Amino acid sequence: MAVAVPPKVSIAAPQHPTYNVKQVIKAALDEDAGDRGDVTTQATISEATQATATFLAKADGTLAGVAVADMVFGLVDPSLKAEWSKQDGDRVRRGEEFGILKGSARSILVAERIALNFMQRMSGIATATSAMVSAVEGTGTRILETRKTAPGLRLLDKWAVLLGGGANHRMGLYDMMMIKDNHIAAAGGIRRAVERAEAFISEQGLPDLQVELETRTLEEVDLALEILGSGAAPHVSRIMLDNMARRDTSKPGGVDVSMLRAAMARVSAHNAAAAAAGRRAVETEASGNVTLESVRAFAEAGVDFVSVGALTHSVTALDISLNIETQQ
Repeated sequence: MAVAVPPKVSIAAPQHPTYNVKQVIKAALDEDAGDRGDVTTQATISEATQATATFLAKADGTLAGVAVADMVFGLVDPSLKAEWSKQDGDRVRRGEEFGILKGSARSILVAERIALNFMQRMSGIATATSAMVSAVEGTGTRILETRKTAPGLRLLDKWAVLLGGGANHRMGLYDMMMIKDNHIAAAGGIRRAVERAEAFISEQGLPDLQVELETRTLEEVDLALEILGSGAAPHVSRIMLDNMARRDTSKPGGVDVSMLRAAMARVSAHNAAAAAAGRRAVETEASGNVTLESVRAFAEAGVDFVSVGALTHSVTALDISLNIETQQ
């Protein structure tokens, strides 16, 4: 395979305040190696044996995890050399070879499974995201993931969403407030929950912290907009419209979004009044009952974002293999 690396603007990994991607990879390698390393490879492959390995896509999809694989190889053995004909975010076709890895056979065998695990999962997420993004093309709606990620792999899961053309929701509990139904119930209602959120932001000196407020009924939307219109919620920048679509096979996409459209009509009127008064508009995010078939119906209702937990909690890995040939 002739390798010609295509020019591409790289998409950087999301950032976290307490750990990074390299630490995730190191933990995976340590988990695999245990306290003895790869005993099978040590027993059967001589140190002098060199190998060439070829990456093969066994299904169509969006490639993600190339940069992560490079980090794996660098941590296992800096002398390993990978050459790629495809980069993160590129489409691959079934039967297409897209990379070559050369170096110590022992090192390739140690790195193989960890690199493939990351690439297959990330490519599966990127492929699903890309399909969702294509489905809403032309609407202006952005596709988001959620916090429903694999424990310990959130940075990689969210990176894969970016590589698939989506956008990231909050990284965790610390970088955005999301007042959901359980918070509202425990606080004593929407108004009280918002009051407490605004008080906390003021007391803690966190002027840049944004708040998303979940609503589940048109009455809750009206109350949220009333609070916003009063100026009592300066940090509430987004309203979540949760489960405002119901399954209906007679409707486009198999969902009835009439309630969502009614909610958006209220938000649009609020935003028009806010613009006239020199205040910022509030963003909207729809969630619940979102599938590849239904997502366009959500987008055509006019929401800014659609969040899809299934992008990361129900991943179908992209089938990728690494075929190794040794030189004695």
